[in-house]
Amino acid sequence: MSPCRAPPTETTAYFVVAEALTNVVKHAGARRARVQVDLEGDDLITEVRDDGVGGADPTLGTGLVGLLDRLDAAEGSLAITSPRGIGTTVRATLPCGPGPRGNAGT
Repeated sequence: MSPCRAPPTETTAYFVVAEALTNVVKHAGARRARVQVDLEGDDLITEVRDDGVGGADPTLGTGLVGLLDRLDAAEGSLAITSPRGIGTTVRATLPCGPGPRGNAGT
Protein backbone atom coordinates (compact mmCIF):
# COMPACT_ATOMS: atom_id res chain seq x y z
CA MET A 1 0.00 0.00 0.00
CA SER A 2 1.30 3.45 -0.90
CA PRO A 3 1.88 5.54 2.25
CA CYS A 4 -0.74 8.11 1.22
CA ARG A 5 -3.53 5.70 0.46
CA ALA A 6 -4.80 5.84 4.03
CA PRO A 7 -8.43 7.04 3.86
CA PRO A 8 -8.09 9.77 6.53
CA THR A 9 -5.21 11.38 4.63
CA GLU A 10 -7.00 11.16 1.28
CA THR A 11 -10.20 12.56 2.77
CA THR A 12 -8.44 15.49 4.42
CA ALA A 13 -6.52 16.29 1.22
CA TYR A 14 -9.80 16.19 -0.74
CA PHE A 15 -11.48 18.64 1.63
CA VAL A 16 -8.52 21.02 1.50
CA VAL A 17 -8.67 21.16 -2.30
CA ALA A 18 -12.48 21.37 -2.39
CA GLU A 19 -12.63 24.24 0.12
CA ALA A 20 -9.78 26.14 -1.52
CA LEU A 21 -11.40 25.83 -4.96
CA THR A 22 -14.76 26.88 -3.51
CA ASN A 23 -13.08 30.01 -2.17
CA VAL A 24 -11.54 30.68 -5.59
CA VAL A 25 -14.97 30.55 -7.22
CA LYS A 26 -16.83 32.50 -4.53
CA HIS A 27 -14.32 35.15 -3.49
CA ALA A 28 -11.14 35.39 -5.55
CA GLY A 29 -12.31 36.79 -8.87
CA ALA A 30 -9.56 34.64 -10.35
CA ARG A 31 -9.00 33.82 -14.00
CA ARG A 32 -6.94 30.74 -13.16
CA ALA A 33 -6.41 28.28 -10.37
CA ARG A 34 -3.84 25.52 -10.10
CA VAL A 35 -3.96 22.41 -7.94
CA GLN A 36 -0.74 20.60 -7.21
CA VAL A 37 -0.29 17.45 -5.12
CA ASP A 38 3.16 16.11 -4.25
CA LEU A 39 4.95 13.80 -1.87
CA GLU A 40 7.78 15.36 0.11
CA GLY A 41 9.40 12.69 2.22
CA ASP A 42 6.63 11.18 4.33
CA ASP A 43 4.28 14.14 3.80
CA LEU A 44 1.52 14.70 1.29
CA ILE A 45 1.50 18.32 0.11
CA THR A 46 -1.59 19.83 -1.50
CA GLU A 47 -1.42 23.33 -2.89
CA VAL A 48 -4.13 25.42 -4.52
CA ARG A 49 -3.01 28.69 -6.05
CA ASP A 50 -5.07 31.36 -7.82
CA ASP A 51 -4.42 34.66 -9.55
CA GLY A 52 -7.33 36.48 -7.90
CA VAL A 53 -7.67 39.50 -5.66
CA GLY A 54 -5.95 38.00 -2.60
CA GLY A 55 -6.67 39.14 0.91
CA ALA A 56 -7.98 35.80 2.21
CA ASP A 57 -8.27 35.91 5.99
CA PRO A 58 -9.10 32.71 7.88
CA THR A 59 -10.45 34.73 10.81
CA LEU A 60 -13.29 36.15 8.68
CA GLY A 61 -15.06 32.96 7.65
CA THR A 62 -15.81 29.39 8.58
CA GLY A 63 -14.33 27.60 5.54
CA LEU A 64 -10.65 28.22 6.17
CA VAL A 65 -11.15 27.86 9.93
CA GLY A 66 -12.72 24.46 9.26
CA LEU A 67 -9.66 23.49 7.24
CA LEU A 68 -7.36 24.56 10.06
CA ASP A 69 -9.35 22.38 12.49
CA ARG A 70 -9.39 19.41 10.11
CA LEU A 71 -5.64 19.61 9.52
CA ASP A 72 -4.92 20.00 13.21
CA ALA A 73 -6.89 16.80 13.87
CA ALA A 74 -4.85 15.04 11.18
CA GLU A 75 -1.56 16.32 12.68
CA GLY A 76 -1.03 18.38 9.54
CA SER A 77 -0.51 22.05 8.90
CA LEU A 78 -1.99 24.76 6.72
CA ALA A 79 -0.28 27.82 5.29
CA ILE A 80 -2.28 30.57 3.60
CA THR A 81 -0.46 33.23 1.62
CA SER A 82 -2.75 35.89 0.23
CA PRO A 83 -1.29 39.32 -0.48
CA ARG A 84 -3.91 41.74 -1.79
CA GLY A 85 -3.91 42.03 -5.58
CA ILE A 86 -1.65 39.03 -6.15
CA GLY A 87 -3.76 35.96 -5.40
CA THR A 88 -3.96 33.25 -2.79
CA THR A 89 -2.02 30.09 -2.12
CA VAL A 90 -3.40 27.47 0.26
CA ARG A 91 -0.81 24.83 1.13
CA ALA A 92 -1.56 21.85 3.34
CA THR A 93 0.97 19.39 4.67
CA LEU A 94 -0.32 16.00 5.83
CA PRO A 95 1.70 13.20 7.36
CA CYS A 96 1.23 10.00 5.43
CA GLY A 97 4.31 7.90 5.93
CA PRO A 98 5.25 5.40 8.57
CA GLY A 99 6.06 6.59 12.05
CA PRO A 100 4.22 8.06 15.01
CA ARG A 101 2.66 10.94 13.02
CA GLY A 102 1.70 8.93 9.95
CA ASN A 103 -1.38 6.82 9.47
CA ALA A 104 -0.05 4.38 6.88
CA GLY A 105 -1.08 0.85 7.47
CA THR A 106 -3.99 1.75 9.73
